[in-house]
Amino acid sequence: MNPILIEFPDRIETERLYIRPCLPGDGNVVLEAIEHSLEDLQPWLPFAQCIQSLVDVEANIRESYAEFIKRKDFRLHIFRKSDHVFIGSTGLHRINWETKVFEIGYWLDRRQTKKGYITEAVEGLTDFAYNKLYAERIEIRCDPNNFNSRKVAERLGFTLEGILRNNARSADGKSIRSTCVFSMLKNEWKQKAEASK
Repeated sequence: MNPILIEFPDRIETERLYIRPCLPGDGNVVLEAIEHSLEDLQPWLPFAQCIQSLVDVEANIRESYAEFIKRKDFRLHIFRKSDHVFIGSTGLHRINWETKVFEIGYWLDRRQTKKGYITEAVEGLTDFAYNKLYAERIEIRCDPNNFNSRKVAERLGFTLEGILRNNARSADGKSIRSTCVFSMLKNEWKQKAEASK
């Protein structure tokens, strides 16, 4: 099947959250979250290296939405169900439709940390990818020193396959960093889901 024809729901729901595609007009809430979270985001994410304007953020969202429409990358925004507050971003990236491999990325508004939101969102997105997109493998990649990101993968039972040594530039481009590669295979996710029933 041509990936561009794949249906994607308006939202993916978890107990406390809903996850939906990024949409034109999301710039204000995303910019506010970035501004409150720069200190947490700068060590790990290139987009947080400079102060962005609303125009910059909105343009980036619209470019991401175009990629979503083409089914090349799924940038998704996370909202709290109780009050519809934007709390962060996640997505399915580095998509290989032939082998059904996806990478999950995520970041959280600093004001929403320590509540289990990202773990809940990633678990919901993982479940969606296996049950609706027929994923065979899901990866989470992060810097070895990004302990918060590593904890999310570990809590959800992803396997640390290895660390790619000195394989990428740091977010600020000033040094070389390594990358942890965590993975979950379809049969492992099914076993986990069965065990939790």
